[in-house]
Amino acid sequence: MTETTKTPVPDAVPTPPPAPRGLIPLPAAAARALLLAGGIATAASAFLAWTWTAEFPGDLTINGYPGGLQWLTFTAGVLTALFALASYGVRGLGWLLPARNNAPLALTALGGFAVTWFTVIAISANLGGVVNLEPGGWIAAIASLLTVLGAFALPQERTGTDGTKEAIKAYIAKPDRIPAAQAIAPWIQRAVITVVTIIGLGVFTYGIDTEYGELFIGYLFVVTFAMWAVHTAGLMDRFSALVAANRSFTLAMGFAAAIAFPFTQTDDHYANIGVNILIFGTVALGLNIVVGLAGLLDLGYVAFLGVGAYTAALVSGSEFSTISGVHLPFWASALAGAAASLVFGVLIGAPTLRLRGDYLAIVTLGFGEIFRIAVNNMDGDSGPDVTNGPNGIANIPDLNFFGFNFGQAHDIGGFTLGRFANYYLLMVLIMAIVVLVYTRAADSRIGRSWIAIREDETAATAMGINGFRVKLVAFALGASLAGLAGTVSAHVTYSVVPTPYQFAGSTPPNSAFLLAAVVLGGMGTVAGPLLGAALLYLLPEKLVFLQEKSLLAFGIALILLMRFRPEGIIANRRRQLEFHETGQLDVPKQTTLTDEPAVTKAGA
Repeated sequence: MTETTKTPVPDAVPTPPPAPRGLIPLPAAAARALLLAGGIATAASAFLAWTWTAEFPGDLTINGYPGGLQWLTFTAGVLTALFALASYGVRGLGWLLPARNNAPLALTALGGFAVTWFTVIAISANLGGVVNLEPGGWIAAIASLLTVLGAFALPQERTGTDGTKEAIKAYIAKPDRIPAAQAIAPWIQRAVITVVTIIGLGVFTYGIDTEYGELFIGYLFVVTFAMWAVHTAGLMDRFSALVAANRSFTLAMGFAAAIAFPFTQTDDHYANIGVNILIFGTVALGLNIVVGLAGLLDLGYVAFLGVGAYTAALVSGSEFSTISGVHLPFWASALAGAAASLVFGVLIGAPTLRLRGDYLAIVTLGFGEIFRIAVNNMDGDSGPDVTNGPNGIANIPDLNFFGFNFGQAHDIGGFTLGRFANYYLLMVLIMAIVVLVYTRAADSRIGRSWIAIREDETAATAMGINGFRVKLVAFALGASLAGLAGTVSAHVTYSVVPTPYQFAGSTPPNSAFLLAAVVLGGMGTVAGPLLGAALLYLLPEKLVFLQEKSLLAFGIALILLMRFRPEGIIANRRRQLEFHETGQLDVPKQTTLTDEPAVTKAGA
């Protein structure tokens, strides 16, 4: 009986995975070429006339020179073209895409599309139809649409990981472990930080200098999509690593840019916006201690700003002050305002900080309303004559430091600094003090206790932390910082009245706006509340139609933020890990103490 020989069956050839495709069925090469051509055409269209009449603000009737919103379209088109060239691997542009993905291309294309089509629609609405568009406007609209089609025809998944924070930190902090030719010299790191600071100052100055609402809306479109693109490209991670390696230099450059701001202005009105942003930001940073670090929901925090302002108004020599004959120097009135707010913080916090959660929030909300009603009734009729009631304290004299009168214009190095520019520079100094106090407190033992209380008060108490004492310190410190800012606010506005010190209103500062600034910017960070304060102050200032609907607009913004970025615009690292799963964008895998990947249950 013969044995049957079995013919071996060849192994099945594995089917290669399908090539990634975009949302639009178009070959990748054609999509990339369309994106590049559209970006160049979008930028070039800014040099053509978009309308025939100068009635639309910005004068978009000139051929050969952009104006108004055309500059924003030009900027978006150039950014799109640069990212497209970087995706081709053009030498010298590879650093623009360290994450090796196509998301930045789509985002810059969307930014150009948004600002261009917004301009086209605004021209048609303001002037009475699309008949008012010149060929340049049609070319810009079509070109920006082509960039979006090309961008969404590209696959959007991440194709590389060389932009991760771990690789970047090793690249910067441990140059001895990589080839010497690839190490970043310290002077180059500082040069990059300097250039980024200058660009940031220019972008911020342009936003404040916008003369009409349409231009500011276009500015928001371009800046939002550009920053989003930079973030997804991995450039933000690289810059964060540079900042971590040069913290002191970065902080110095930040304050140098802040000091340089009034020297870039020709209109003192914009310096007024700047000083109010700094006052609002200083108070928000003090609230960040209470809410962001200690986790205490305070809904009446603006009252501490009012305590500092009223204290300064009473002792600064105003003829309407009920304390006649008292005129303290500014340093004394500033200390008096901070001390008065601290005392009120302790008096309110001592009996209430044993409460938690919603109950504490209700009590602080009641304190804010009690303060406003009390100063409104201290007019000599309904109560003691202390604050002049609803009339407030007016004619607060300008500050005078060693013969330097803050109320007069001064020429410094060929630049003229007006009244608000003088107060702006004073607030920069106070902001530096507040940032120093905040960072030192957050990094101290008491700061770690605040974080422990915020995360789990029961567990922190079980570990030996005196929760009541720690929360009282946070409440008192936050109140004193708000009072310090209030002393400057009283002199900037010439008068103090009860109206602004309420829970919610159409304009800042009020408790709702302060809390929104902290949450929007990023709780537990230094730059977050400052950015949130700048946004919440600029939006009602530039967009007049939003002033009556500001709470609705900011409510919608906070809902969107909670959905897409619950940790805030500038994320605290701890909160970012809490809100996102490991492996998501910008959240690296957790490692052990030996820098080895942590073993998960699935891989055990």
